Amino acid sequence: MPAEQIPVSNPAPLPSHLPDSVLQLSVRRRPKPLADDVRRSLSSFQRAAEYIAAAMIFLRGNVLLESELQVDHIKPRLLGHWGTCPGLILVWSHLNLLIRNHDLDMIYVVGPGHGAPAALAALWLEGSLERFYPGEYDRNAEGLKNLITRFSVPGGFPSHINAETPGSIHEGGELGYALAVSFGAVMDNPDLIVTCIVGDGEAETGPTATAWHAIKYLDPRESGAVIPILHANGFKISERTIFGCMDDKELVCLFSGYGYQVCIVEHLDNIDDEMQDALEWAVAEIKKIQQAARSGKPIDKPRWPMLVLRTPKGWTGPKEVEGKLIEGSFHSHQVPLPKANSDETQLRALNDWLSSYKISELLIDGKPTETVLNILPSKDEKKLGQIKATYDPYISLKAVDWTEFGVEKGTEQSCMKVTGKFLDRAFQENPKTIRLFSPDELESNKLDAVLDHTQRNFQWDEYSRANGGRVIEVLSEHNCQGFMQGYTLTGRTAIFPSYESFLGIVHTMMVQYSKFVKIAREVTWRGDLPSINYIETSTWARQEHNGFSHQNPSFIGAVLNLKPEAARVYLPPDANCFLSTVHHCLKSRNKTNLIIGSKQPTPVYLSPSEAADHCRQGASIWSFASSPLSQGQEPDVVLVGIGVEVTFETVAAASLLRTLSPALKVRVVNVTDLMILAPESKHPHALSKERFVELFTRDRPVLFNYHGYATELQGLLFGHGATARMQVNGYREEGSTTTPFDMMLVNGVSRFDLAEAALRAAAERNEEVKKGLEGLVAEVKKRVETVRKYITEHGKDPDNMYDLPKFE
Repeated sequence: MPAEQIPVSNPAPLPSHLPDSVLQLSVRRRPKPLADDVRRSLSSFQRAAEYIAAAMIFLRGNVLLESELQVDHIKPRLLGHWGTCPGLILVWSHLNLLIRNHDLDMIYVVGPGHGAPAALAALWLEGSLERFYPGEYDRNAEGLKNLITRFSVPGGFPSHINAETPGSIHEGGELGYALAVSFGAVMDNPDLIVTCIVGDGEAETGPTATAWHAIKYLDPRESGAVIPILHANGFKISERTIFGCMDDKELVCLFSGYGYQVCIVEHLDNIDDEMQDALEWAVAEIKKIQQAARSGKPIDKPRWPMLVLRTPKGWTGPKEVEGKLIEGSFHSHQVPLPKANSDETQLRALNDWLSSYKISELLIDGKPTETVLNILPSKDEKKLGQIKATYDPYISLKAVDWTEFGVEKGTEQSCMKVTGKFLDRAFQENPKTIRLFSPDELESNKLDAVLDHTQRNFQWDEYSRANGGRVIEVLSEHNCQGFMQGYTLTGRTAIFPSYESFLGIVHTMMVQYSKFVKIAREVTWRGDLPSINYIETSTWARQEHNGFSHQNPSFIGAVLNLKPEAARVYLPPDANCFLSTVHHCLKSRNKTNLIIGSKQPTPVYLSPSEAADHCRQGASIWSFASSPLSQGQEPDVVLVGIGVEVTFETVAAASLLRTLSPALKVRVVNVTDLMILAPESKHPHALSKERFVELFTRDRPVLFNYHGYATELQGLLFGHGATARMQVNGYREEGSTTTPFDMMLVNGVSRFDLAEAALRAAAERNEEVKKGLEGLVAEVKKRVETVRKYITEHGKDPDNMYDLPKFE
């Protein structure tokens, strides 16, 4: 039998070494029969939603099937995913009943992102589309026609769930993140339950595999709960799924080992009784765990409930067409009848399929009947599409004065150590609305001061459970990102510190999230969101015992590629500027903020008040490091530092040039807000043309010493006039386990590289420099060789290499 025709209900044979007693670990229940009126209402809602979902994929006319389908009733382009829709609708209908019965606050997170037809059909039936799109998708014949005919065409809803979908806090499309997002949403939301359905294809991804462990970071005293539902329908786009081929014993063993109680829902002839009974059991288990924790007697390692739902792929759709199995195979994953707009046999099959739902019994004049609506929550604000936490959740932080943590100018301080103290105060002032998610690098990154008044939150550890810790450390960047997304999309503020080289692991997650926020800003009914905040430290420039594998500043480029309205990249040059920047980012909204700094002690150039002014401007001339100029005089060359370590080298280069060539007029500029360098017309944060000239002159050579890849900065500068005079030095993919200064040398961003380039550039204008150029360059090279020799012989940098230069 071809693989695509293997029935889902026929799992692989059981391994002989698994005893029958394994099933005792699972929940085996005799479901209480539903009342007849409830059963009818569930069935009616499911049939109506399934019809609408299928019609959205196929129909551009005759949307209520008032006559036999003709070719001109079918869309010219058939787009959408049917296979997952019946299962999603089944769960949606039962969540309605559950919410109605218990007055729950619940969010439904849909992992199968292309299940938009199912979500939109249910949202139309419950009236949520009508609320948020009045006059466009009302619950009448015209509103239904608009929903069906505009789906997956320009101007209509896309085929995946996105920010235009009421009730959604998760961008569909890229798979793997739904479960982590769900857990992030319930943290510090004690009354919230998130039901998260994970497709068995999505369950094959690494991020989902780690997210099952999120129950170990959920404190039932302070947080809500997640009901995970593994939807095992057996197929992904063209292949069997791993989880679909696992039998009940194997699934029970796996998820019991993860810490869950498992309830399997799989009998199609009794599916409504089983599903509702399973959900009632799950809610009862959640309440038992929460009540114990909230009464001061928490259960150690509570076993949280989860469901496994087995239904056929494309259930209720065409069984077989032209000898090819459709229902229960991957052929139902997307469009089960892809030639319905050109092939008479498939057109007739579509007509028969849609007719089977008997939509005329469920919609009268385009309006849902009372039987369809009876299971809905009585309060609109409890409906899955209208939970306030999903569309207007923003909670502002109580402000903390960062200047109290400012440090003395002229000293050496770690940006991270100072910032850790500030965050410690922020956590104290905002005990339930801010969290830090870190991939096991908090102490290494010198942010451990945040633990002075809180601790880590890891519920499977006897020393950190049930203590309200604000810090979650888990060695999975995907979990950190997913938790942050769920926490932020429900209105709270989150911080994600990481080694610089490994933030790229969540590059695509960050992009997907940012796309969600972009669309959310264009939807009038969605409110503001806190920004997401990344702190990069342990940068390539100071790797200490690490080597080439820990050198990768590419996450900067990932953020730069976002829409200008959303993206911000900050490279504060010292501890006071870093404090000011973090304070700003915690207050900001709707942004993706990336802040890059050093965990090692580095010079403090600016006082707190000077740092505040510098950060407001985004860039400024550092007069203390620049050559004294007469009024109206222009420099021979402009040196620009962007990043902690490379800014120090820029300042050191200016000092060296003052010693070597007093006739050379040097201006030193520091840029802390990278986005200001874009042309004025291309970024809302950019410098005006006049301000750009004030800083960088109109025609003098400008040498940028940049923390990231040179091409990133070159791309930002493109569009400014006379860019041929600009040179960008940046990270060159050179390094090893070596000394900090040797990293500067091998990447061409040392004071010596900058000094030589400045001498050569300035010689074109300054005759005195031009006369002595060869000797000056030779002296610079000689100093390079002296330093390299010392490093080779002693295995360290010269002791005076990081003394703050003194300018007379």
